[in-house]
Amino acid sequence: MLTDKMPALFIGHGSPMNALSDNRYTKAWEALGQTLPKPQAILMVSAHWYTRGTAVTAMSQPKTIHDFGGFPDALYQVQYPAPGSPELAQQVAELLAPLDIYLDNREWGLDHGTWEILVRMYPQADIPVVQLSIDGTKPAAWHLEMGRRLAILRQQGVMIMGSGNVVHNLREMNWQNAEAAAYPWARSFEQFVIEHLRSGEQPHPLTQALEREDGQRSNPSPEHFLPLLYVLGSWDGSEVISTPTEGIVSGSLSMLSVQVGE
Repeated sequence: MLTDKMPALFIGHGSPMNALSDNRYTKAWEALGQTLPKPQAILMVSAHWYTRGTAVTAMSQPKTIHDFGGFPDALYQVQYPAPGSPELAQQVAELLAPLDIYLDNREWGLDHGTWEILVRMYPQADIPVVQLSIDGTKPAAWHLEMGRRLAILRQQGVMIMGSGNVVHNLREMNWQNAEAAAYPWARSFEQFVIEHLRSGEQPHPLTQALEREDGQRSNPSPEHFLPLLYVLGSWDGSEVISTPTEGIVSGSLSMLSVQVGE
């Protein structure tokens, strides 16, 4: 059944502790969950499922994965028991055909890039969630095209979400001070991304962003940037694009979020 088109979201997820911490970013996520139309299902592209080839979670009850170390015990106790959707997983595979999509029935689940956001947006865990992996062997433009091919899901009540950080340099982070000033290269790259969200240029400037000097320093590896391209790929060229959150914490971790549609 067709519904009004669901918005698409990229969320800068930051630390896993955002699942438990109250700050301006987590409050904004909660507000999104309360004000946006409630999706019938969520298709999530998380930076933390970075693979060779493409997989999609196809189990009916995905497990909560605590894919990190060194955090307080309370974080390991968090569970997000949202149902899966084998039907949506199959539809994703069909939309991406002839690409060979691995239907994962047991190995993965919901990693922290997914549940640390959704536990704030939709704490009831009553919306089916499917994760799509990021094929790390493909160029950036390929990931944008994946978003274009999946865009029709938005007309069927599915919220396409990406979870990552457009600036993600953990080595240069100031771990002791979340309020530390952003490095100039981090600030300039985040601003470049914001300025080109609505670009109609071909190729899209953000598919080449990681070739920039500030892009390379902001993303020593690409997996936290690429989820944004799936969300932008679902844009129809005329919808409103907004940034529900902006800001860089600890010098080199962008909390920018991007909303496509209303």
